[in-house]
Amino acid sequence: MTETMRIGQAVGAGLRRAMEDDPKVMLMGEDVGKLGGVFRVTDGLQKDFGEDRVIDTPLAESGILGTAVGLAIRGWRPVCEIQFNGFVYPAFDQIVSQLAKMHYRSQGTVRLPIVVRIPCGGGIGAVEHHSESPEAYFAHTAGLKVVSCSNPHDAYWMIQQAIASDDPVIFFEPLRRYQEKGEIDFSGSIDSAYPLLSTKVEREGTDVTLVTWGSMVKVAHDAATAAAEEGRSLEVINLRTLSPLDMGPVYESVRKTGRMIAIHEAPSNVGIGAELAARVTQDCFYSLESPVLRVTGYDTPYPAARLEEEYLPDLDRVLDAVDRTFAY
Repeated sequence: MTETMRIGQAVGAGLRRAMEDDPKVMLMGEDVGKLGGVFRVTDGLQKDFGEDRVIDTPLAESGILGTAVGLAIRGWRPVCEIQFNGFVYPAFDQIVSQLAKMHYRSQGTVRLPIVVRIPCGGGIGAVEHHSESPEAYFAHTAGLKVVSCSNPHDAYWMIQQAIASDDPVIFFEPLRRYQEKGEIDFSGSIDSAYPLLSTKVEREGTDVTLVTWGSMVKVAHDAATAAAEEGRSLEVINLRTLSPLDMGPVYESVRKTGRMIAIHEAPSNVGIGAELAARVTQDCFYSLESPVLRVTGYDTPYPAARLEEEYLPDLDRVLDAVDRTFAY
């Protein structure tokens, strides 16, 4: 059975199914219950599952994560919502010092099956701390799995797979794509769905490999469509998993095209694009026809809303990088 949904709705539907399948799954966050979340992702879940499983928390991200750690040790599977990406920093200590390390610190005797949902990225005209892309901080932290959905089908299945994981998962959701629609195939199960920690080739091409994730996947598809009108064939790879990186499909593509461009909203300095470039250069050096290029946000704090379209990677900047990669 298939149904058309928005990405935000798909995340909510995945949360509902996970809660139906496992009574130990619970949701925590600011306004997730009575209000249904500021984006209505959790709308109706408190009404159907009760206040003991869908908990409205104080405005204290460190408290949310600290409480979730204790609940997970006691056998629960908490899903913590960080209302906006820039609000995660008060919880950074809990995530990096406790969530990421407890399994190792306990010599494997304690697991923390916690999912931290973070709407991320810009493009919504918001104020400071609402439009950041902090994924590199968490991908750099051993002990965390970091994933990012980009369409309703992936959103629905990936959130369930993340909840079912016995390891802590940082789950990034593309904020400005929440309202974009797509089909979801509800048949099957989390075991038969596309694996959580796997990269996906979304559009095949022969000339340039575009590697990205989250909200930038649509930009990459738009660039591939525009480039095709000029006779260039761009392959679009949706990374989906940022830690661990699934590089197999990336290597295979680069060995075919000889050119690669990494695209992300976060600043370029020490970003995930840099790691992708290093790995591709190391493993595909003799296949490369040009250096790996990056199209990213700038190395500045995220700007005021009226300037964010100048800051964010867009179709023109990606196509410019395509031209530059053929100039070598």
